[in-house]
Amino acid sequence: MAFSADSQDDEIISEINMTPLVDVMLVLLIIFMITMPVLTQSVLVELPLASAEHTMTQADSIAISVLRDGTVQWNSEAVTPAQLQQKLMQIAAFPQPPPLQLMADKAVEYRHVLNVMALAQQLGITQLGFVTEPVP
Repeated sequence: MAFSADSQDDEIISEINMTPLVDVMLVLLIIFMITMPVLTQSVLVELPLASAEHTMTQADSIAISVLRDGTVQWNSEAVTPAQLQQKLMQIAAFPQPPPLQLMADKAVEYRHVLNVMALAQQLGITQLGFVTEPVP
């Protein structure tokens, strides 16, 4: 409401005060700007398809497979986490370690793949490649 400072004038002021209306509109605009990106960030991810160029695996590369149930295979031979760490330590000791080719099942929990990647990184292995199915 608008108030008159002139005490001699007893008229009622019939103007609408726009300040509260503008304040409310600005608050609503800010709320809309904050919530809109949250609503549009739903991304469907279908892994592990890739459209990269086909590369041949090197003969001296090591294939590490993470199966659907989380078990790890080293060149098609099942290994325990302790055996995997020992084998990766042996590979990391080479002056030129061979590249690792990591193959993970589409339905495997990501933490199993992450454990293998973190172990390789901790041991200083930098050549780690992901093997995926090409997009048809």
